[in-house]
Amino acid sequence: MCARHPVWVIAAWLVLLAATFAGRQAVGSTYSDEVSLPGSRSHAGAELLTASAPGFGAPGGRVVFHVGSGTVAAHTGAVDRTISDLKALPHVTAASPPVTSADGRTAYTTVSFDRQVKTLGHAYTERLDEAAAPARAAGLQVAYGGDLNQVVREPADDRTAELIGIAAALLVLLLAFGSIAAALLPLATALLGVGVGLGAVGITAGVVTFATSAPTLATMIGLGVGIDYALFLTTRFRQDLLDGHDPVAAASRTLAVSGRSVLVAAVTVAVAMLSLYACGLGLIGKLGLAAAIAVVVTAAASLTLVPAALGLVGRQIDRFAVRRPVAETGGERDGWHRYAALVARRPRTFLTAGTLLLALCAVPMFSMRLGHVDDGADAPGTVTRNAYEWTAAADGPGFGPGATGPFVVVADVSHATAPADRIGAELADALRSTEGVARITPVTASPDGKLLITTLTPASGPQSAATGELYTELTDSTLPDALAPFGARGYLTGSTAGQLDFRDTVTARLPYIIAIVLTAALLLLTAVFRSVVIPVKAVLMNLLTTAASYGILVAVFQWGWGSSLLGLSEPVPIESYVPMMMFAIVFGLSMDYEIFLLSSVAETYRRTGDNTLAVGTGLSVTGRVISSAALIMTAVFLAFAASPTVVVKMLAVGLAVSVVLDATVVRLMLVPSAMFLMGGANWWLPRRLERILPRIRA
Repeated sequence: MCARHPVWVIAAWLVLLAATFAGRQAVGSTYSDEVSLPGSRSHAGAELLTASAPGFGAPGGRVVFHVGSGTVAAHTGAVDRTISDLKALPHVTAASPPVTSADGRTAYTTVSFDRQVKTLGHAYTERLDEAAAPARAAGLQVAYGGDLNQVVREPADDRTAELIGIAAALLVLLLAFGSIAAALLPLATALLGVGVGLGAVGITAGVVTFATSAPTLATMIGLGVGIDYALFLTTRFRQDLLDGHDPVAAASRTLAVSGRSVLVAAVTVAVAMLSLYACGLGLIGKLGLAAAIAVVVTAAASLTLVPAALGLVGRQIDRFAVRRPVAETGGERDGWHRYAALVARRPRTFLTAGTLLLALCAVPMFSMRLGHVDDGADAPGTVTRNAYEWTAAADGPGFGPGATGPFVVVADVSHATAPADRIGAELADALRSTEGVARITPVTASPDGKLLITTLTPASGPQSAATGELYTELTDSTLPDALAPFGARGYLTGSTAGQLDFRDTVTARLPYIIAIVLTAALLLLTAVFRSVVIPVKAVLMNLLTTAASYGILVAVFQWGWGSSLLGLSEPVPIESYVPMMMFAIVFGLSMDYEIFLLSSVAETYRRTGDNTLAVGTGLSVTGRVISSAALIMTAVFLAFAASPTVVVKMLAVGLAVSVVLDATVVRLMLVPSAMFLMGGANWWLPRRLERILPRIRA
């Protein structure tokens, strides 16, 4: 139908594109990185502060003043005018007197707000700059730190990355197909599908608040799978044309065979994305939802728009050829058949070599340290990086690395069995004697007398491993030991405490995500390929791919191997939710290639019953197209490594590495060697399971 009525189908998608973008503008999409962890210790402490001492728990940030030579005190008038102007800004409730470093070159004021800072929007930066004008006019340097980074940090602009990815994809398509028309068709249909997908994400964002990185993630995943799906279909279509079928019949045959594989692959990726909701964290679950929307829409475009475009282009698909057009296979003596024969002769060698290579890449994973990337990783010269460096490098109370991420200590003494002043003295002594504590402020009581409050400055910065260890020591030992004998309870709150609680929550729930994704993949692949062995093998090999990707991620970002090439000036911890996101995405994308390869193998095996012939034919038929698809997806992902957002860099590098490993080591070494070794056992399925499983073909 799509091939016979291409104009109507293409027109419908163009109307859908316009409608979704208009809808996105109409609903007013909202994005926020705010994370709520009800039941966590930091959240409980924040609620106590809000109820008894709102001033301590008010959202805020720092405006930092710095002078290259001389002292800030020499410009007291300009600093005072700036602080006065800050107090007059909308939503500002207070601005503290300036705190000055020991050498007098750095000072800062803490600005408090009546709402979460991130909700003020990037436009609020202009108001801050207007208020800071007197200090800058006097020759002082001014920067913004603390939670103000959520306002002043430039929103990520990934359009350059998108253009680079598209250009790289076009080049690979030209090399793969040999004609301009055949190269442009998958790219054009994928871009249209991604456009509609982004519009759908934007409309959904009017109801569900996505993280700010959701559109980038949706673009990255949607563009990668959209081009891949269109590439698989276009390759099959061209083969059918070469076999003598007319364009409409070729489009029909393409969708009947490769279309099933696209559908199963898309469902696998979408299920993996949606499984992120099982972690119980709305921020991560919604990122998965955004990616799933993009995948579903691009898959729908592949199954309708691509056959329509193929029907419209017809035999002109090889127009403007840059070399002799080829399609799926070069015959029984092509390079892929010869390679398959080599693997068949030495399957144990290839299986061992591939497994050892992935295991070697996975070694750094065992030293993975989760955390939050702080402002010290921002680009040199940015206002957030300047504020961090000036504060961390200065000496004196209120300065040092830990001053960029202090903890607020809250002790609930409402049901205590001893006087508050005695409890406060014991608490102060316990905190000062804890290793890793730089200083604490005097312990004070809340206005209603229910809380004791102090601000604790760690000796290390927020993303340091030592700060994470200090947090664990304080919450598990120091506070309970000091307060429990008096019937009081202690909490750590503040931005850094919330980030560490988030890290611990993600770590605890990662096994649930893994279990759900693995179970869903096993059931789906068992139903599709009517085998128990093939799904188990696929799952194990994809776990190896994921572990190897984690290892390379740790080596690049945490160990700093080559991180300067990505624009990072220092090693950083792995952002706490990146491994969870990567597992779902990598598993879904790896299953794409697994399904396309195994579908071809299964098709030959059903026809001949010869396992060796089936594996060789499957590798030969899919070799060039999967290699091209993997190269395209790698190029798209690596293009996003240029993003200014460190989390996007991590995902881009991790996903690119996983695709490369999956398309080379797994598909060229592990899959064929394992299937040759297992022979007919590949297709074993218990009769009882055969009767109850639904019949799905790919």
